[in-house]
Amino acid sequence: MKALKSFLTLFSVMAVFLLAACGGNTEKSTEKKETGKTAEKSYTVDHAMGSTTIKGTPKRVVVLTNEGTEALLALGIKPAGAVQSWLGDPWYDHIKKDMNGVEVVGTESEVNVEKIAALKPDLIIGNKLRQEAVYNQLSAIAPTVFSETLRGDWKENFKLYAKAVNQEEKGNKVLSDFDNKVASLKEKLGDKVNQEVSVVRFMAGKSRIYYTDSFSGVIFNELGFKRASQQAELFTPSNKLGNLAVEVGKEVIPKMDADVLFYFTYAPNGDQTALNTAKEWTTDPLWKNLNVVKNGNDHEVSDAVWNTAGGVIAANLMLDDLEKIMLKK
Repeated sequence: MKALKSFLTLFSVMAVFLLAACGGNTEKSTEKKETGKTAEKSYTVDHAMGSTTIKGTPKRVVVLTNEGTEALLALGIKPAGAVQSWLGDPWYDHIKKDMNGVEVVGTESEVNVEKIAALKPDLIIGNKLRQEAVYNQLSAIAPTVFSETLRGDWKENFKLYAKAVNQEEKGNKVLSDFDNKVASLKEKLGDKVNQEVSVVRFMAGKSRIYYTDSFSGVIFNELGFKRASQQAELFTPSNKLGNLAVEVGKEVIPKMDADVLFYFTYAPNGDQTALNTAKEWTTDPLWKNLNVVKNGNDHEVSDAVWNTAGGVIAANLMLDDLEKIMLKK
């Protein structure tokens, strides 16, 4: 009997130790699970509408600008939803292969809030200039980050978007690669960057000279190109578009002259009025009398790539175009 009592006592002690060990393992397991849940910390992004806190790395992003769409694609992120491209059906030719399955959520000027909500995003990226009026509605759906404006210097917006999707390091690499590409092309061009360039855009019933604050203008500045000197007088403080562009009549065609001229046409859905405007201007005697035209240094390029898309992918493609044109590749 005494032996039996000793055995039962020993068994009880062992059982306690076993239970304690199991309990410890359970606690460790729970700790691991809890650690896993909190591994992706919250972060705060300051932007045009204030500051927004985002929990973890966003997986479903809705983007409301064309240049923002290019930023996400360059970061390896396919958006859940995006605004339609200004040209294309519904996407620019140069990004459409990467946009299969992406839902259209309106245009930059008129986003579809209901469609955005239906996509259940965990981040919305937009722009104050375009969507300030619906910011409160959007931020009620998901954390929302807005860039301030849309001009030629897309890099500042790109940095903001990279931070918003928790990809700052990758974003820095994308920008570094672009800067290296600019430096490489500048070296290849040599003295050619000392030439004066002129940039012209045709639209339905109107024409513009684009200048230093435009998308193409900023890239020309980075490469070191000069602007057609006679155009400076057109960009007075009263010009409503600032140094982005100036709307002109045919009497200003002589001021379009330069060492090299690039022109493009904004013709969504093959807009015949815009195409007719381009044809009318480029067959005008004043145009044909430009030295740059007579010398064969006028080049028609893509409106989407050189102006409308406004993002990092288009910027790289513009550099490719310039290399082919300027080095006759």
